[in-house]
Amino acid sequence: MDLFLNAIAAGVLLGGFYAAMTIGLTISFGQLDIVNIAHPSFIVLGSFCTFVLHEHAGLDPIAAGFLLAPVFFCIGIGVYSVYYTSFERRGDESLRGLAFFFGIMFIMEVLLIMTFGVDYRLVETWYIGESIHIGPVGLPFRMLAPFCVSLVMAGGLYLYLSRTFTGRAILAVAQDRLALQLMGADPVLTKQIAFGIGLATTAIAGSLLIMLGPVEPSVGRLYIGRVFAIVVLGGMGSIGGTIVAAMILGVVESIVATFYGPSWAPAVAFGFLLVTLAVRPAGLFGR
Repeated sequence: MDLFLNAIAAGVLLGGFYAAMTIGLTISFGQLDIVNIAHPSFIVLGSFCTFVLHEHAGLDPIAAGFLLAPVFFCIGIGVYSVYYTSFERRGDESLRGLAFFFGIMFIMEVLLIMTFGVDYRLVETWYIGESIHIGPVGLPFRMLAPFCVSLVMAGGLYLYLSRTFTGRAILAVAQDRLALQLMGADPVLTKQIAFGIGLATTAIAGSLLIMLGPVEPSVGRLYIGRVFAIVVLGGMGSIGGTIVAAMILGVVESIVATFYGPSWAPAVAFGFLLVTLAVRPAGLFGR
């Protein structure tokens, strides 16, 4: 019983981390319909930038992630400007746009390998190796801190999208572009800001990734399927759905890895995804 409870607790914490990785894609893919396949690669870039700031400036990884977020926001603005000019404005955003992000993914991976090599990098802080115990359940700070940061980030994004004019415009641009223009908002600028916000979250997610364990330039490939599955399972564009779906995926993976071995975890988790979508194709919180 204790082993089962610890597996559940670890799965919930893992799900919180998955939510942090996915929430930016919920905006870019779920709301803007931009298939940013390079999203996990930007997370890995955030991890290496966090590593540099931690090693050379002594910054705490979480503080480094939030410090990098505005930089990644500006990168997102630039990436969307190129994407819009080259593909979306011409109506070629489907297949050619996907190839564009594939290209970005491989270019970033090669640049990271050229800069840092293929060795694993990690960060160490005073709290990463600590843990707290609630009865028989152990909660390692290495996973608890990313979980808490993820909830704060998700809550902040939800409030921004639901309470501000720009946030409501981001929600509206995917539903009715003409109505948004009639309200005096620029759809292109709105999508540019939204994509920048989505990419800014990858800096924070990257700082959490390197806290959980060592990273190397190609590790982002392991998460491509997971992040897109969570967006679809949660209901396209739903932040609350993203959190719930991430928790479900994390708990299922943790239980399977604990009792049947880590190699079975991804297969069973995606099997659960397929069954859920067969029952509810729109996802848990889809309309």
